[in-house]
Amino acid sequence: MGASTSTMRLLSWSDFDRAVDHIADHIAARCAERRFSGIHGIPRGGLCLAVALSHRLELPLLPDARPGCLLVDDVYETGLTLEAHRQLPEAQAVVWISKAEPQWWHAVEVTSSSDWIVFPWETQAAAAADEQRYRSSRS
Repeated sequence: MGASTSTMRLLSWSDFDRAVDHIADHIAARCAERRFSGIHGIPRGGLCLAVALSHRLELPLLPDARPGCLLVDDVYETGLTLEAHRQLPEAQAVVWISKAEPQWWHAVEVTSSSDWIVFPWETQAAAAADEQRYRSSRS
């Protein structure tokens, strides 16, 4: 197995705050007429966003995805985790970073970069191990 050719992109808590602001503004602008049943963060990475948005939007944090909820995740890489919720009635999906052009979800940022994203709640060592497991599972 060869070494990874990607680099790591480190995101900060300031980047996180800007992503939360962007999502909250998006919800206010595009979904102003709508009241979500709550917010569900897809484990693990979506949980931090979900908690921050729950406070910001004054919506309950949901332990599971439900019809009419706001679904949040940290990254759309292959779509496997988000796709499981695609047919959920009246739900809206939002990710911080999407490595694919958004189709039925909204993204704060879209990138074609193969860089491994290190979110502020992660350590570089743990992220490197996650990347190795991820890439090994796809080779």
